[in-house]
Amino acid sequence: MIHIDKLAYGSKLRKTDPLQKFFFTVLTMSVCIWANSALISMAILVLMIWVTTRRGGTPLPIMLKLLLLPMSFLFLSVLAIAVNASENPALFLFSLPIAGICLGVTQAGMQTAVLLFFKALGAVSCLYCLSLSTPMVDILAGLSKLKVPKLMLDLMGLTYRFIFVLLETAETIFIAQQTRLGYATISSGYRSLGGLASSLLFQAYRRFDHIYTALEVRGYEGEFNMVDLSYEKNWAGYIEAIFINSVLIMATLWLSKAGQK
Repeated sequence: MIHIDKLAYGSKLRKTDPLQKFFFTVLTMSVCIWANSALISMAILVLMIWVTTRRGGTPLPIMLKLLLLPMSFLFLSVLAIAVNASENPALFLFSLPIAGICLGVTQAGMQTAVLLFFKALGAVSCLYCLSLSTPMVDILAGLSKLKVPKLMLDLMGLTYRFIFVLLETAETIFIAQQTRLGYATISSGYRSLGGLASSLLFQAYRRFDHIYTALEVRGYEGEFNMVDLSYEKNWAGYIEAIFINSVLIMATLWLSKAGQK
């Protein structure tokens, strides 16, 4: 299991009904996307960090470290939105002249970039809250109760497990290349990386074929049976989710009216 899977199995919210966690995270993520407000998105980000760390038990440094990966991609994405080109430097908050054209950041571009950054980060934090408190087997069990087609659930389960096969195979090849000084220089590193990419698909296919053979030996007939686990079920979690998101919606409407004045 990768580290996120271990954290999900060790979460304090592990025994909570996955449908309740679905409801909370999906509803909050929908409000985050609908609100169109950087302040609301930041509030949702803080809320999800608090739920994941305080109620779920995930260490705060790990949660922040996991958020750094999408933050880096988001920063590069919104940078292209914030930066504009024009021959009039007065349009920019700050600019850099290049070959007679000014590259800079306008106030509208900055506001749009900040809004998209925190909106996307808030939505990602909702997904992290779900994935760090709910193992994949619980997610599939919850989706099964929502009448998601059986074929789709089987594909999701196989794809998820095959990720580990790919990671393990890539790590094995990488370690073998390192022991042979395959990454000692830049040129040898490129060659080793190319060799890793070319052999990864073949090796992973062989591993998956072995896994499929093992499934058939254990009586696999084309579909997986979901284990009906017992969860802590109560309406308090749904009421809490509705209350929190109602507060967020009212705050969004108040900020919208305040901005129009």
